Amino acid sequence: MGDPKAFLKIERHEAGYRPVHERITDFGEVEQTLNMHDRKLQASRCMDCGIPFCHWACPVANKQPEWQDALYRGKWKEAYEVLSSTCDFPEFTGRICPAPCEKSCVLKLSCDEPVTIRENEAAIVEAAFREGLITPVIPKRNGKKVAVIGAGPAGLTAANRLNQKGYLVTLFDKAEAPGGLLRFGIPNFKLNKNIIDRRMKILEAEGIQFEMGVEIDPQKLPSGFDAYCFCIGAETPRNLNIPGRELKGIHFALEILSQQNRILEGKTFTKDQLINAKGKKVLVIGGGDTGSDCIGTSVRQGASSVTQIEIMPQPPVGHNDATPWPQWPLVLKTSTSHEEGCLRRWSLTSNHFIGKNGKVTGVEVEEVEWIPAKDGGRSTMKPTGKTEIIEADLVLLAMGFLKPEVPKLPKNVFSAGDYVHGPSLVVRAMADAKVMVNKVDAFLSK
Repeated sequence: MGDPKAFLKIERHEAGYRPVHERITDFGEVEQTLNMHDRKLQASRCMDCGIPFCHWACPVANKQPEWQDALYRGKWKEAYEVLSSTCDFPEFTGRICPAPCEKSCVLKLSCDEPVTIRENEAAIVEAAFREGLITPVIPKRNGKKVAVIGAGPAGLTAANRLNQKGYLVTLFDKAEAPGGLLRFGIPNFKLNKNIIDRRMKILEAEGIQFEMGVEIDPQKLPSGFDAYCFCIGAETPRNLNIPGRELKGIHFALEILSQQNRILEGKTFTKDQLINAKGKKVLVIGGGDTGSDCIGTSVRQGASSVTQIEIMPQPPVGHNDATPWPQWPLVLKTSTSHEEGCLRRWSLTSNHFIGKNGKVTGVEVEEVEWIPAKDGGRSTMKPTGKTEIIEADLVLLAMGFLKPEVPKLPKNVFSAGDYVHGPSLVVRAMADAKVMVNKVDAFLSK
């Protein structure tokens, strides 16, 4: 490493976020950036730890120590070349990945001050774009064609890697533009869609053909391809089938998130179609990242209040003895959206929706207890009988997605990502696509 003792002298310093009073007035990205000098100092904190657990924890196997060292030495091109050799789209992961690498950093495990790996990753790819280091490279064609169905993280990774291997790739998606959840699920205040468009122009210039607004039936595959890759994600949201579900004003999270993203792209909706939190009491059911995105979106739309409830108990702050490393740390996460104004509550289950004139007005919730299993297995939920009414005229269901049932596929049809494994991280979908591409290449090379 350039300075193996830098971690002893330099503290972790994050770029931080735009002030709350400013950022809630628009949908611009909330995260700020450090200047190049400070970013190099943060990269210097990567220590010569011997065994890089960050690399082990990264689904796409990023070589963090190598590109941290290059960044510290100001070798931006070298840093990007190392980074892009394992991660196809660091401009996406550098913004929205929860950074399992940082949870495994030796400086996290020893003093709770991991290297700013995710931020450094984003800084490297932005410098590469800014300096003109990312330009289209058209590969030599091998004469074979592959159809990739689904233009989300897995599909884009598959298309990119197959194209680099010389296959002529056609990317299909039923939406009007590529990106999947990156475009239609993640709010612009976390990932500006210009970032997606910038990369799509590169992919198109490299020879990938985009066929948007086309839905492919797995039983009626388009002809003319040597192989097919299904990367259509996990699209069925988990529902809350309790009395009153039919009331107006109850929506799945992606309904409001995707609609808001489309509005920002200039699309209009009728009064009956529009889902808007302006002046409303919003209740978000579900305590994960999607629920957090609903909070930030509702605040920006002008909600009068936002409440988020979670059926699980409130996790501890900072460290959880029940989930020691190398497990994922189940600790209290306070997102930028939470900071913008939200009442958070835990250990509440929803019994039934309450309405008036066909519209939702509230939800009866009940406090629950979680009884640990004696054998160390899954805890059991026990209702306490303590009920109350939470007023709400807009309810957003953010309880995750169901794992799809994948049918038996012909030998030349492959699949990857959330479509196969169920909902997970963007970076895991990308990693699974890399594995699938190797299988496709082996199959077509026979």
